[in-house]
Amino acid sequence: MNRLYASMDGVEIQCSKIHYNLPIKQLIDVAVEKEGCVIASNGALCVNTGKYTGRSPEDRFIVDTPSVHEHVNWNKGNIPMTKENFDKLFSKVLDYIKSKEVFLFDGFVGADKEYRMPIRVINEFAFQNLFSQQMFIKPKKEELENFQPEFTVFAVPGLQADPAVDGTRSEVFIVLNFEKKVVLIGGTKYCGEIKKSIFTVMNYLLPFKGVLPMHCSANMGKNGDVTLFFGLSGTGKTTLSADDDRKLIGDDEHGWTDKGVFNFEGGCYAKCIKLSKENEPQIWGAIREGALLENVVIHEVTGEPDYDDDRYTENTRAAFPVEHIDNAVLEGMGGIPKTIIFLTADATGVLPPISRLTKEQAMYHFMSGYTSKLAGTERGIVDPKATFSACFGAPFMLHRPQVYAQLLGEKIDKYNVKVFLVNTGWASGSYGIGSRMKLKYTRAMVRAAINGDLDNVEYITDPIFHLAIPKECPNVPNLVLNPPNTWYSIDEYYRKANSLAESFRSNFRQFKDVPESILIGEPEKMLEEYII
Repeated sequence: MNRLYASMDGVEIQCSKIHYNLPIKQLIDVAVEKEGCVIASNGALCVNTGKYTGRSPEDRFIVDTPSVHEHVNWNKGNIPMTKENFDKLFSKVLDYIKSKEVFLFDGFVGADKEYRMPIRVINEFAFQNLFSQQMFIKPKKEELENFQPEFTVFAVPGLQADPAVDGTRSEVFIVLNFEKKVVLIGGTKYCGEIKKSIFTVMNYLLPFKGVLPMHCSANMGKNGDVTLFFGLSGTGKTTLSADDDRKLIGDDEHGWTDKGVFNFEGGCYAKCIKLSKENEPQIWGAIREGALLENVVIHEVTGEPDYDDDRYTENTRAAFPVEHIDNAVLEGMGGIPKTIIFLTADATGVLPPISRLTKEQAMYHFMSGYTSKLAGTERGIVDPKATFSACFGAPFMLHRPQVYAQLLGEKIDKYNVKVFLVNTGWASGSYGIGSRMKLKYTRAMVRAAINGDLDNVEYITDPIFHLAIPKECPNVPNLVLNPPNTWYSIDEYYRKANSLAESFRSNFRQFKDVPESILIGEPEKMLEEYII
């Protein structure tokens, strides 16, 4: 019987065998031999996670202890669990792994040594340990001597909860305990639960240190200028931040200190449905030996991945270390951001393809976190649906959104950061009538915003959202920049714009005690008599 200790005092972990920071090649061999994984023609390890191919947000719980109670924004995504139920569930986990061989990873989350957190991940399966090693920051040999994890993650997909006994909603459980410094994950093989749970821990802890945690990607130009990209799934965050002319700092989670930004992770977890070498060459090239493909259909004869096949899920994923990106910033750190890009895929076709935001508008749109969900992406969605996720990552932000927005506003003010809203969604009409904004135009607009080409051009202000729209942009037709110019009916455009503005206002009513400085950024209703 092997023994080790978790991150809290006095709890001993017993297992039949512990594989400690196993080399990648050995993890892959075990996954193929014992866990039903296969090797694709590009060398990536492929796994099907079964019933759960995405996160289970309604199965995520926060243990309600006195130290966190007043700080957590309790809602349907941040569900409280009693200490008693946690203790029972934790005992089940410890009993379960006594008879198991487990795969353990010790490493770090956070590239900045001043703010990084040592973590321990205990996996039931080798493929999940491969994921953990690729997602988090690998330690140097000397850093493993006397290693003391601050948080420990137990990922045991084979153990299912009993809702009647354990106080869960289903057999799946993701439980964060800040007092014990433990995360429990069970009932699901989906690897993203491991990554997102520990990042949620960071997003809770860092604001107490004056650091803004961000669900964003970040890249850096040749002169060291840093740009941040915020956006929900499907908005192009990963695609647009992977630029051959700029170095990638990270594609998902970062912290912003008074020194600059730092990547939380040591890898990338890219959505790869419809992935093509032409549109996303960096991601395409990064999926090779050592990478993990989740729920991607593999041709039985050739072994080639079919990125267009969504028979298992549209949420197909590729996990790979950041060094698989040719022009990555391997140290995971950059300076103070000069530009922030908010990405939205607006299916109404109302929002301009690019607009510049004031600080107040930036805080408002940051708290809103708007995009559109399209038909086919989720069960029950027939028509495009306005979706709001506070701070562009509500499920991972435990504090009230105002806490993060206030930190963002302070940093925009302090460092005179430019902020742009970029619509990668529809133009010349809504979804079903108009067409998706051309990627080459979006890339040109993003580059113009970063390079300063939009600093001295003339702007116009739309009457509802009060967004500043540039009248010209290099390599983009002027007509494209102002949506009303491209619609078949100006009257219909303003009706749609009014409707979207009301969706923004309706969503914002959930936030209590919002400072007037943020509400300045709210869109107004355009009176019917002014609609042509």
